[in-house]
Amino acid sequence: MVRGMQLPSPVRILHPDPRIRRELVELLYTSLPQVVAIGVTSVTGALALTLISGDVGYAVITVLILVIGTARVISLLRYKTRAPHLTDADVISWEILYCVGASTFSLALGALSFRALGLGDAPGAWIAFGLAMSYCVGMVSRAAIRPWIILTASAMLLIPIASAALMRPEIVYKIGAAMLVLFWLTLREAAKHLSAAFIERLEAKHRLSRQATHDFLTDLPNRAGFLDALSSMSGRFTLIAVDLDGFKPINDRHGHTAGDDLLRQVALRLKACAGANGIAARFGGDEFMVLKPVTEGTIGHDEALQLARRVVLDLSMPMLVADLPVRIGASAGLVVSDGTAASSAAQLLERVDAALYAAKRSGGGCAVVDGDADQPIAAPPAPQTGLSAA
Repeated sequence: MVRGMQLPSPVRILHPDPRIRRELVELLYTSLPQVVAIGVTSVTGALALTLISGDVGYAVITVLILVIGTARVISLLRYKTRAPHLTDADVISWEILYCVGASTFSLALGALSFRALGLGDAPGAWIAFGLAMSYCVGMVSRAAIRPWIILTASAMLLIPIASAALMRPEIVYKIGAAMLVLFWLTLREAAKHLSAAFIERLEAKHRLSRQATHDFLTDLPNRAGFLDALSSMSGRFTLIAVDLDGFKPINDRHGHTAGDDLLRQVALRLKACAGANGIAARFGGDEFMVLKPVTEGTIGHDEALQLARRVVLDLSMPMLVADLPVRIGASAGLVVSDGTAASSAAQLLERVDAALYAAKRSGGGCAVVDGDADQPIAAPPAPQTGLSAA
């Protein structure tokens, strides 16, 4: 490898946010017009050199460019059909695949210049070098959002050209090889700058989007975010409305800062209850919602009851507020969907609100199932710790 051309590691520069990473990769795979254009141009140029010179080496490189260019087009088309179903791990694999395709095409183009310089074919070297520079410009215009791809592919392109130049006895070629290294360093800085600016805009867009659907205090989905999730639910699920018992006295006694800290602790416990496939949301004030898929039949009904009991129990356990252990309670109302579209989101919310009101009316510290307002379900008693309730 030419001194100074150190290739980046893809693991080190992958964006940590899967949503932004997916958008970046999707943008890479919108480069079909550019890929087709540079592929056709490169095959045409390489074929012209083959026909003019009759060189077997040119012919082999022409076939390589054609095969690799065709494979890249097929890859771009396949991504379009598979993108909606890709996991986050799949997206990373497709980004690496894009780099492999771009790098192998670069290597083939670099081999064309290497062959021309090795033959002493000055016109051929000019044509091959022009194709190489066009390819670099195309990469910067489309792939600058992922600098590691540009740096890897451009290195694969320039290394054969610089190596062939260094093998020539004339000093002017050696100077040219050094200038190619400087050109690669310039590409690196330009790609990093363009990528940073673009990713910053994407991150700002996602921050604004998140602020519209998430509560700034607890980082849980807010009312709007929860309603979106509820409207998109399918299958059988349970909806649990939770209202804190005794929150206002703590807020009044210890201040709003302590109240905010308590709400954040409540949010963490509800997220743990909801699990990976459930959603906990702050609906407003000290009211929260939990949404979670359940199994069909009576098993799902039992799962919903157990979840409601766990919510009430977990929120009755001591919490630290301003370094002081305090206890609050929680009342819960729950409804289990029937797995059909018969009940709208508005109807489910109305039913779960009625169940929550029944739980509050019965004295709190319990859960009430929709339709069973006269039979509140108490959670198991919390372990005695000797701490007094706030």
